[in-house]
Amino acid sequence: MNTLPAASNRVLSGMRPTGRLHLGHYNGVLKNWLTMQHEYPCFFFSADWHALTTHYDDTGSIADHSLDMVVDWLAAGVEPGSATLFVQSRVPEHAELHLLLSMITPLGWLERVPTYKDMQEQLREKDLATYGFLGYPLLQAADILIYRAGLVPVGEDQVAHVELTREVARRFNHIYGREAGYEEKAEAAIKKMGKKIQRRYQDYCRLYQEQGELEALGLGQALVQEQQNLSVGDKERLYGYLEGGGVSILPEPQAMLTEISKMPGLDGRKMSKSYNNTIKLRDDPAQVEEKVRKMPTDPARVRRTDPGDPAKCPVWEFHKIYTDESVHQWVQEGCRSAGIGCVECKQPVIDALKVDLAGFAERAAPYEDDPELVRQIVADGCEVARDEARETLVEVRKAIGLSYR
Repeated sequence: MNTLPAASNRVLSGMRPTGRLHLGHYNGVLKNWLTMQHEYPCFFFSADWHALTTHYDDTGSIADHSLDMVVDWLAAGVEPGSATLFVQSRVPEHAELHLLLSMITPLGWLERVPTYKDMQEQLREKDLATYGFLGYPLLQAADILIYRAGLVPVGEDQVAHVELTREVARRFNHIYGREAGYEEKAEAAIKKMGKKIQRRYQDYCRLYQEQGELEALGLGQALVQEQQNLSVGDKERLYGYLEGGGVSILPEPQAMLTEISKMPGLDGRKMSKSYNNTIKLRDDPAQVEEKVRKMPTDPARVRRTDPGDPAKCPVWEFHKIYTDESVHQWVQEGCRSAGIGCVECKQPVIDALKVDLAGFAERAAPYEDDPELVRQIVADGCEVARDEARETLVEVRKAIGLSYR
């Protein structure tokens, strides 16, 4: 049973526009999107402002890359009728929420995000001592919270960002969720649910607040959501009351770990455009085969008769994703005994990749030939996203005291 409040039963996910997508994007993100778009309300966006945090001095291709990336989404099977596709900078409400959240977010929270120092180390050639780079995890939090998204698919390296978002939402709700007469209003809302449901709700409150049982929190949220006689305001009060806080203005999201959090590149490092070690989704079969044939293998296998160790070979990482257990056993035995050569070992990977990417370029072609269609899909998605974002900001401004109507 889904235990998230309906307002947060949404998926939010985005990609930085860096050009055509590769297998890392496909396995780590897109395949999850294809499933989720039929199970949840999904918002997928081109994170062009995030691209500026590290490429602020090279912006000429960001807009083109955004549209090219959307073409890959569509060719992969993301459906505009099932998910909202939009561009971050065309929904300026992200920026307003980011600004408002920055007023309450302690500086130390941003400095301790693990990827902050990691990326500075990896991109030493760039000057990343900027306000925008330090604050990009908070902009990510605004991206999530502006849609009250409760589910955020991420790899392990991004879990800390979702946790920061949870902390920011919790702090916002604590500071601004205490409306006048909150306790009395929440208790009045409880009485509207009927005596049996009241007892269940109060039991869930006790179990979560006294014993920290997350299952009780989820069950309590689901119980509140089922009540047809409660207003949206009453439900928000009861979500917050359940957690021991104020009105739950900004729901706390949950990280959804992706099945493949790190796609290996052709050289054994993480697949990345900056490493020039990618297989692009629109590569034709001949290009795919050529790239895999040139992959380095275990350095110990200088000659065909030299035994090797699959754990020291980048090709093995592809086998773990693309071939089955029987092939794994064949590789392990054949490599260690020199019973198979590296050319033979690569063939099942080549075959599997060709199947996985079959027809991708053909599916992309109609969108490449009609860029106006892609722009219209994005424009429609931006309108839907803005409507949702505006609703959240109305509540946020009201809670802070910035509503002048």
